[in-house]
Amino acid sequence: MLLPVSRVVTRVAACRGSFLFRGFSSESSSESVKYTLPETSFKTYKCDPPPLEIEVKKNEALDMYKDMVLMRRMETTADNLYKMKLIRGFCHLCTGQEAVPVGMEAACTRDDAIITAYRCHGYTLMRGATVHQIFAELMGRSTGISYGKGGSMHMFAKSFYGGNGIVGAQVPVGAGIAFTQKYLGVKNATFIIYGDGAANQGQVFEAFNMAALWELPAIFVCENNFFGMGTSAARSSANPNYYTRGEYVPGIRVNGMDVLAVKHSCAWAKEWTFSGKGPMVMEMVTYRYGGHSMSDPGTTYRTREEVQHMRSTNDPITGLRTKILEWGFATENDLKQYEKEARAIVDEAAEKAKNDPYPKESELWTDIYVRGTEPDSIRGRECEEIGTVHKS
Repeated sequence: MLLPVSRVVTRVAACRGSFLFRGFSSESSSESVKYTLPETSFKTYKCDPPPLEIEVKKNEALDMYKDMVLMRRMETTADNLYKMKLIRGFCHLCTGQEAVPVGMEAACTRDDAIITAYRCHGYTLMRGATVHQIFAELMGRSTGISYGKGGSMHMFAKSFYGGNGIVGAQVPVGAGIAFTQKYLGVKNATFIIYGDGAANQGQVFEAFNMAALWELPAIFVCENNFFGMGTSAARSSANPNYYTRGEYVPGIRVNGMDVLAVKHSCAWAKEWTFSGKGPMVMEMVTYRYGGHSMSDPGTTYRTREEVQHMRSTNDPITGLRTKILEWGFATENDLKQYEKEARAIVDEAAEKAKNDPYPKESELWTDIYVRGTEPDSIRGRECEEIGTVHKS
């Protein structure tokens, strides 16, 4: 049995004060279809798989489609802004992996917690940030979600604990968040996301142990996009079946390119933890179309033909789009209209962020040190050389 889903639709926040969606209104519809997921959707370890038969509601399908289209357009524009040197430093895009953050959010309430690594733009959007806040953060502007100080890797929102730059370091932190949930006696779960490259970190296994020992509502999610930077799983992992890595923690492998499978499995994993069975390890098999980061062309360890094959045969947006049309949830013109409006939302957000101010020098130490504890010097340089210290 799946838990009832309650969520704030990200697209509403994303377009607030900017654009309203025209054409069709998904919120007013109660239409649904019965659908059987492909048998290849799940593979489990030490547990029975969730049922393949699901109900897909029209409004949920359309919301997930819109969220993925908006996310794809946002990341494409971020790529362009980086090449224009308006975004600097590290920047990791989730193009191709949209089904995981969108499907996960569809199974969550706002009181469930999510923590991830540095490929975090999509999760930040789904947790309620606006496109403008994300672009402003990427460009180091004071209107950013982290006030221009976090950049691509350090974004936060309500019940979203980042955006963390140290590989694997978010996993034990996530276990701590799950411990808090159990300690407070709230019926919420924590989704702890890490990549296949981080899966070999010792702290990941330490977190498995503590979560199992204390039966925490921790759902460990390995986003397996086949490459840790440019290193394939076959070269880095003695056991590339990441959903079995918990050993004494049950696991499930999910087709992470199917947003319906992601949503269904995440709701099922929550029910698992809420029933007192302890943690769960999920492996979301997904694929990034771009390189690991902006400095990686993504073609030195795989071929262009491979990437194009994934785009043309297994794209998460195209897959859901085909189903929406087949089920009669929307027409071709409806979907084209939304895609046009998504582009307008993103373009307006980017232009607005370009003109936003940078953080003031007086705010250099704000949110870095507890007020009154700012050091007099940093690495041999007086604070006055770096900027005016804010001591109010």
